[in-house]
Order: sequence, then structure tokens, then C-alpha cells
Amino acid sequence: MRFMLIIKTTAYSEAGVKHSQAYDEARIAYMKSLARAGVLLADEELQPSGTGLRIGYPVHGGEPEVTAGPFPVDQGLIAGYTLIDVCSEEEAIDWARRMPVPYGPVAFEIEVRKLEENRHTPRNPRILAMEDDLEDQRSMLKKYNKGAYTR
Repeated sequence: MRFMLIIKTTAYSEAGVKHSQAYDEARIAYMKSLARAGVLLADEELQPSGTGLRIGYPVHGGEPEVTAGPFPVDQGLIAGYTLIDVCSEEEAIDWARRMPVPYGPVAFEIEVRKLEENRHTPRNPRILAMEDDLEDQRSMLKKYNKGAYTR
């Protein structure tokens, strides 16, 4: 099961304030532990909302409206996310609880959300790569069997 650990924006992250070296080191160690456990799929940090845009679609049709950031922190903005593949919601919560929390006077929040499993889209890029390799090997075998390879 894939889960997204969503790191919520704080006033500091929106202001572009960099984290302490201790936090950065703890975060690197945490990511390495996720990778060693084989559950890490992605980890990304977003730029402050001041660099973003929102596209709003009117209820009754019409032209979409583009609004430039920054957006209010109290609207549940996302500062980053970590995508993991684990066996249960309990395991996802356990990993979320291990995530380092930056020291400071502001609240820090992580939201844990399960991803919908899309049966029509292969979800593991490694499997796609292996399938491509197998297809290449099948093509080579077909050429070999048709006499493309002579001794």
C-alpha cells in the first residue's frame, strides 16, 4: 500500500527559512532508513507558495482564473511529501512518527494519506524497466529464431 506523508507548511517554510543543520542531518538519516527498509518511493520539498499559481474553475463554466501566490498558511498548504510503500496503515503511521521534526516555536504537522491504487497504471518504475528489458530480450530471441543470427 502506498502512503503519502504530507508535510504541512509553516510560517517559516513559507518565508523560505532554512532548517538547522541538525534537522537536515536527521532528515537525511531518516530518508536513508526508509531506503534501507525498501519502502521509500519519493521525497520532495516544495518551494514556498509565493512561487506557485492556482487555477480556479467557476462553478457554472466560464474561463478558469489564474491566481498567483503567496497563499495563506492556514489553508493547509503543503511544504513537501514523502511517498512510501508499506504493508499497512499502522506501518505508515510508524514511519511518519519517526520523521524528524524541526525545532522551533511553530507547530509541525504531517498528514498521512493512502493513495488510491490505480489498476490501469503500473505503479512501480522498476517493474516497468524490467518489462522493457524482457521485451528487448524477446525481440533478440525472435531475430535469432528467424535466422538473423548465423554461425
